[in-house]
Amino acid sequence: MTHNMFRFFVIFFFFGIAVNAQILSEKDRAGLEDEILEDRFTNLLPKLMDRTGLDMWVLISREYNEDPVLKTMLPATWLNARRRTILVFYRDKQKDTLERLAVARYNIGDNIASAWDPESQPDQWKALLEIIEEKNPNKIALNYSLDFALADGIVKTDYESFLNILPEELKAKVVSAEELAIGWIETRTAKEMKLYEDLVALTHEIIAEAFSENTIVPGETTSKEIVWWLRQKVTNLGLETWFHPTVDIQRQEEALKDHIEAFSSGYEDEVIRPGDLLHCDFGITYLKLNTDCQQHAYVLKPGEAEAPEFLSQALSKGNKLQDILTANFKTGFSGNEILLASLNQAKEEGLRPSIYTHPLGLYGHSAGPTIGMWDSQGGVPGTGDYKLYPNTVYAIELNTTVNIPEWGKDIRIMLEEAGFWGEDGFRYVNGRQKKLLLIPSK
Repeated sequence: MTHNMFRFFVIFFFFGIAVNAQILSEKDRAGLEDEILEDRFTNLLPKLMDRTGLDMWVLISREYNEDPVLKTMLPATWLNARRRTILVFYRDKQKDTLERLAVARYNIGDNIASAWDPESQPDQWKALLEIIEEKNPNKIALNYSLDFALADGIVKTDYESFLNILPEELKAKVVSAEELAIGWIETRTAKEMKLYEDLVALTHEIIAEAFSENTIVPGETTSKEIVWWLRQKVTNLGLETWFHPTVDIQRQEEALKDHIEAFSSGYEDEVIRPGDLLHCDFGITYLKLNTDCQQHAYVLKPGEAEAPEFLSQALSKGNKLQDILTANFKTGFSGNEILLASLNQAKEEGLRPSIYTHPLGLYGHSAGPTIGMWDSQGGVPGTGDYKLYPNTVYAIELNTTVNIPEWGKDIRIMLEEAGFWGEDGFRYVNGRQKKLLLIPSK
């Protein structure tokens, strides 16, 4: 695969930012997705199975009701599982081998070979049992989990059917694959990170175009029109959004809504006016990866060339909270430990913080350590107790409330950027917002 296959070709012009992204064709996307998947099976999965101490992983799904983990393992030409699809991964650490087997009528693309001959063994469940008995694993891991929905993919019917075919001595070996399933979902490879940098860059560029004079005419354009512009822009590029975007407005003469009020009532359709502080929440999906970004823009009043200094300083306080949070990232620390340390430090430094950072990757709200929720700032039982591992990506999502004497009120700086935690520490996947986007008034 050439280097160019890993990059978007994005042309944009400042002061009239027009995104013109060359998105890969469906055929080229499929080839790249399958190449990445092969790399993950070959180089990542054995390490994860060793880390979690599991030598057999069994995933069972039926068409249109796929286990969220199994769905990420399907080749690009399989949009869904077929009939009942059963995958078996068997790791022999001493031989340093990983067998990938499908108890299915078909090979699962080029990565997983069918190990079932229905002519010699018509019963799919018995064929699965034969494989398990032949391999004689120490543990048989299934995707069930109390706290992590993405690791809880086996349905009741398949779970009971599976247990019904197991003899008692094998039932004793059945364990949860929770940590392995999370590890598979959360861990990013070097090939994926090359793509991720450009995907986040594209997200930033779309926001910059949305919050520009090309798209917004102050006094005429509404916030809801920008929301639908974002949706349509992504569709026109041949991509998808994984959630409906939002655009909201803070202005001097209107009181600040709290999170609960804003969440329950939604964001109203307001005409954008000079002097407004705009905010968006926006993310896209491409090549099985997801972005999640929140940025701010200021609508210049006639005669203004820059945003008021007090708003720029407010944004700097949001950046300061980001710095505090990411400085507390440490491998082996739980999400709750990172959250509480960051909140305490931020308050000591005079900020009014709220942190609700989540894993990001194969899913938008992905698996891994939850670092706060907007309505759970004391820690999150279960998902917040999961520990930080390297080579993982997070939506660094948070806000700080800032008093603005010039407006006689508080405002909320709400930021969200993709950040990578690696062996060498933390970095933003493609930078972060440090200056307000500016929209001139005509």
